[in-house]
Order: sequence, then C-alpha cells, then structure tokens
Amino acid sequence: MSERIKEEMLDEDAVVLTISNKIATIQLNNPAARNALSTGVMASIQEILDRLHDSKDAHVVILEAVGPVFCSGHNLKEIVGIDREAAMLALFEQCSNMMQSIVNLPKPVIAKVNGMATAAGTQLVASCDLAFASSTSKFATPGVNLGLFCSTPMVALSRNVSPKHAMEMLLGGEFADAEQAARIGLINHAVAEEDLDRTVQDFATRIASKSPLTVRTGKAAFYNQLTMPLDDAYAYTSRVMSENMQTLDAQEGINAFLEKRDPKWRGE
Repeated sequence: MSERIKEEMLDEDAVVLTISNKIATIQLNNPAARNALSTGVMASIQEILDRLHDSKDAHVVILEAVGPVFCSGHNLKEIVGIDREAAMLALFEQCSNMMQSIVNLPKPVIAKVNGMATAAGTQLVASCDLAFASSTSKFATPGVNLGLFCSTPMVALSRNVSPKHAMEMLLGGEFADAEQAARIGLINHAVAEEDLDRTVQDFATRIASKSPLTVRTGKAAFYNQLTMPLDDAYAYTSRVMSENMQTLDAQEGINAFLEKRDPKWRGE
C-alpha cells in the first residue's frame, strides 16, 4: 500500500506514507525546506496519524526524513508572516495536537533520524516512543538564540531527559551529538549511518510480530501511569494486567509458550 498526502504550501510529496508488512512509514520529503513543520505539513502528518489510528494494516510506525535535516522545526518564514496573536496560538496548538497524537496513537512510533533535528524537530523526536539515530545526527532546541524560547518543545524534551539535561539544551541552545543524545535518553541508540536502516527495520519488524492488542494496551498504560503516584500506578496497572489476561491473545500467547510453538494473534 502506498499513498501520498499532498502539501499545498510546499511540494506535493512533502509527506509520504507507505505501508508494508504491518509497518507504516511516514516520510518527511521536502529537504529543500529542511523538512520544516509548516501548517500544511503538520496537517498532512495529522491526517496520516488519524488514518493510522484504527488501521489494521499497520502495527508500528516509522517516522523518517529525506535529506541532511530530519526536521528544522517550525517554518520561520511562515511564522514571521503571522501578525495576529490568535493565529500564532492556533499554529502552536496545531503542533501540540499533532505531537500528542503521536503519543496517543495506539501503535508504537519510531523516529529514524539521519541528520539534524532542531526546535520542534527535536520535539518531534522526543514525542516518538522510540528513537534511533545515525552517529552523525545532531539535536538542538536553539530558540533561545533567536529570542524565542523553545517552550512547546520543552514539554516533550522534559519528559524524555532529566531536568538539568533539558535545561542545558534549552538555555544553551547548542547542538547535542547523537552520542550525547543517547546518553541523556533523548534517543535509544546512536548507530553507524550504514546500520541505521537495518537497525530500525529489525526493531519495527520485531514489534510488528507481537499481538497488536497487547502492544496497544501496553503503550497506553505506560503513558497513563507515568504521572500517577506510586500506589495509584500499581492499582491502575494491576487492573490493566487483569483485563489483559482475559484477552484471547494473552491466552494464546501463554498456551503457545507452554506448547513451544509460535502464537497466532487474533487481536482480541
């Protein structure tokens, strides 16, 4: 399955969706514009996420980009042309909704970064469930250098790394290389550029082979329990596990393990 989401402001192929073997790939495909998040690009990504939400064709999503810049963040030329506060607020709300849609998507989203990610581009990486980057990739929240603090990127960043590491990036406005990004938890692993495709594809294939119901349940529970007090988190996850245990997939998985065979998932 392959389809293209048109982007009016830039190029008709600015965002491309492909689905194969239960793996959906969202590709930012406008390197000339540094894969910036214009309102049109964000609308295209949002449309794709909405389509994938209940799709049975995809169990896992890869987010990648063409060119040396994974994503440069918001389109600054578009931003400086907005002269009304209400319109500016609408733009940032659109971006915030898109980022939350990634977190709330009932399928894991893997960022595959091969290049620079800045400002809302770093926010995009931090919003994904997993992130792998080539060793030459770099990450920054440089808004402070322009007099515009990266406040909305800060939300996703501060939920990935420790407060002091987040503040170092936000206040310093300098690039963190892939090794540092992995060390502070912004990405999972930094790998050689020639190994990036295989690394991400292998992990995505592994996820796609699991019960989609179990993965969906687990992702939602993970984010829900993060902000709960310890006792509430245990009470909540105990209920989740109890309900999960009643599903056909859990029963199939346990039986398959005991019978030393591969499980046959039904998604129920």
